[in-house]
Amino acid sequence: MTTTIAADLEELARAYWEGRVRDHPIEATAFGERRFDHLLDDLSPAARAATRARLERLESEVGAIDPAGLTEAARITHAALLAQLRSDLDLLDCELELWTVDPLEGVPVQLLNIEAYQPVTTPDEGQALLERWSAISGYVETHMVNLEAGLAAGLVAVRDPVERVIAELDDLADRPDQDWAFMHPLAAVRSSWPGAEAARFEDALREVVAGVIRPAFERYGRFLREVVLPRARPSEQPGLMHLPGGVEAYRRLVRVHTSLDLAPEELHRIGLREVERINAEMEALGRRALGTSTLAETLRRLRSDRSLYFSTRAEVSGTAAIALARAKAALPAWFGVLPRADCVVVAMGEHEEKHSTLAYYRQPAPDGSRPGQFFINTAEPWTRPRYEAEVLAYHESIPGHHLQIAIAQEVNGLPDFRRHLGVTAFWEGWGLYTERLADEMGLYSGDLDRIGMLSMDAWRACRLVVDTGMHALGWSRREAIEFMLAHSALAENNIVNEVDRYIVWPGQALAYKTGQLEFRRLRAEAEAALDGRFEIRAFHDAVLRHGAVPLPVLGEVVAGHVREASGH
Repeated sequence: MTTTIAADLEELARAYWEGRVRDHPIEATAFGERRFDHLLDDLSPAARAATRARLERLESEVGAIDPAGLTEAARITHAALLAQLRSDLDLLDCELELWTVDPLEGVPVQLLNIEAYQPVTTPDEGQALLERWSAISGYVETHMVNLEAGLAAGLVAVRDPVERVIAELDDLADRPDQDWAFMHPLAAVRSSWPGAEAARFEDALREVVAGVIRPAFERYGRFLREVVLPRARPSEQPGLMHLPGGVEAYRRLVRVHTSLDLAPEELHRIGLREVERINAEMEALGRRALGTSTLAETLRRLRSDRSLYFSTRAEVSGTAAIALARAKAALPAWFGVLPRADCVVVAMGEHEEKHSTLAYYRQPAPDGSRPGQFFINTAEPWTRPRYEAEVLAYHESIPGHHLQIAIAQEVNGLPDFRRHLGVTAFWEGWGLYTERLADEMGLYSGDLDRIGMLSMDAWRACRLVVDTGMHALGWSRREAIEFMLAHSALAENNIVNEVDRYIVWPGQALAYKTGQLEFRRLRAEAEAALDGRFEIRAFHDAVLRHGAVPLPVLGEVVAGHVREASGH
């Protein structure tokens, strides 16, 4: 019976993954699943309805399995799959596609980024890319239809992110086609394909960019300027609470990103406590490192002393590369299992850097064709603090996102959905946990870099306050910006970008501090339970070998590790 139940669960996990990559072909390409390189996601209501029916059917079938008859590994898969299905259904219920105009990962940035992880090495791959590029017109049209439906239902974007996307589109319109990222595959094709095939591809690519993509982006820009912007919500009403059904949608998104049923008000209180605690640390370290006497004085010094900022783009990238190399060398003492995939530093493209965050990570291709990539924002380097550079590198690359994500991809026997998907609070909680772990590992160059560590921690605590503040408590965009200015050392341009991110990604920002606190709590419990038998490498290996599981499941994983390590 147990064998049959386990086989049923494996089949359901495979069915979920197959449906996932078919529904999200852009994501599939990023994961290294190349069967759908010719497609874009279907954003239509009919596609969403079909997805919902599939997910509800799978949820019912997975929910009918009694986990008591499963092995420990299968129980983790059962709990993770059930959580993933419920999360996907929650996202569908929130209908974010009806109002979200996203300057970070929406049109046009999402589409412009595809070429960076969709290599074109053969004519067949070239044909797939051309088909995908040709589909952009319909993709953008469906996006606009969704936004019109949202407007009719009172679901309206916020003015500031809309203006940012318009600025992105205007910048693109001012550039010649050959400068657009859609044209980047030409360099590889010219150098590796036979001349005639390369020429045919180039002609077709130029035609689709000029005749399909540019007109689609022009239509989208006019639509945003003439239809959406006049009806957009003002900066005083950035939160979901100002939309029909927004209060319930936000509660769903809290669950999606944290895997916990926490009230926004409780998260707000946790954030305030954390901000107070970290600010006290910052004030004490500021006295030692800067000779300042108050938190406000420390923050003023950090923002005004130009010697604490970079001068060139090369300095920003170079410092990140040095920190990454230092972390790689220190890994074996702290982790038993190390990823085979490498991690490299990459400067963000011009099409995204102006309106993007400080940095982000992109996972390696499972087939080894692409390393993990730590994308760093090098725009306006004179606004980029030197004291934040190391902590940012450790979060995004090693021992942060790259270590966790690459290890999950490489674990033998995990279902595909556990290798590639998971809970935001695990991913981002691990990244934030490793910022302080980096100090234990001796990776920071000095006290100024530790101030950067504290500022980043305060920033994530501020996220609990301002995300819930805007979406549940009625804060304005300006109130959120002012709170972060008062309690973190982030430069104002970065804070403004961040707040607009929280507006278009409700609830995502809650994951960092929520997950970090859980990792720290579970580690402290394991240390206390095992006493002298606690071994940090074994603990880290235990929490990373199962993929990005829901936080309640992570608690069970650590409890199992403690039992095993104690011989019980």
